[in-house]
Amino acid sequence: MSEQPVSPAEVAWFAQRCDLVVRNVERLIRGKTDVVRLAVLCLASEGHLLIDDVPGVGKTSLAKALAKSIAGTMRRIQCTPDLLPTDVTGVNIWNADTRKFEFQPGPVFANVVLADEVNRASPKTQSALLEVMEERQVTLDGTAYPLERPFLVIATQNPVEHGGTFDLPEAQIDRFMMRLAVGYPSHEAEVDMLASRSAGQSVEDLAPVVSAADVQRMTATVRRVHISRELLSYVVTIVDATRRRGELRLGASPRGGLALVAAAQAHAAAEGRAFVIPDDVKTLAPHVLGHRLLLRPEAELNGVTAEKLLGSVLVGIPVPGERPAFR
Repeated sequence: MSEQPVSPAEVAWFAQRCDLVVRNVERLIRGKTDVVRLAVLCLASEGHLLIDDVPGVGKTSLAKALAKSIAGTMRRIQCTPDLLPTDVTGVNIWNADTRKFEFQPGPVFANVVLADEVNRASPKTQSALLEVMEERQVTLDGTAYPLERPFLVIATQNPVEHGGTFDLPEAQIDRFMMRLAVGYPSHEAEVDMLASRSAGQSVEDLAPVVSAADVQRMTATVRRVHISRELLSYVVTIVDATRRRGELRLGASPRGGLALVAAAQAHAAAEGRAFVIPDDVKTLAPHVLGHRLLLRPEAELNGVTAEKLLGSVLVGIPVPGERPAFR
């Protein structure tokens, strides 16, 4: 880990900025503090977010509000079967005046990129996001074009309608640090939402509360949050246990373990701590590892879900520092 651990003052600064962004986004997204907070942690730890939910629950508004709150740029890609890879990444266009090809950046050149209904894009177009999400660059004709920082991809899927869709391959799903569901708001939260919208409040009314440079500093802070070797071993044990379950045909990848560590570090900093504790890992594990687990068909028929299975895995693994119960 880093030779210079993060200081208490830096952690306090991180937690304050995180709360500022969460409260600002909540002016538009009511009653979903946990979802908003996880999205902010995903941004701060340089991850990407997959949102599986029905239409109309605020997925697009969340992306717009987050971009507004960090004074960043936001671009939306409406995924359709005829969308081309160059429609996502950009293309070289011949300039008759200079007699040279010039690169025209695609919509991925933004701080927050919303890939709406990503499973409606063809597999070829979906694969165009692979390098973008992992390497944070676009390579065209042998030239690499780095993306803006901070950079967050928020992809959405509709779990109800499957006509005309292409399932995301495991390699694509594994690029997302977290998968969330926004869900319907509570009664009071929905009343507040209707009241604010009827008064004309929109995402355009939100003012930035942090800068893009602040977010980059938050990311640097996350990397320096201390996590002990015992907790690293705990993460590896959890990840390895998912690969040994008979109900699964695919467990979590090493990338999943890396994502869980980064998310736990961000969670610790948001709680005002300069070090990770087991509860950080246990809290983030369902959101970071759940979508990486593929069930066998017979397990699904028996009502097994990835969330339940992961819960049983966590229960069965001793937490570092805790004494085992005598039987």
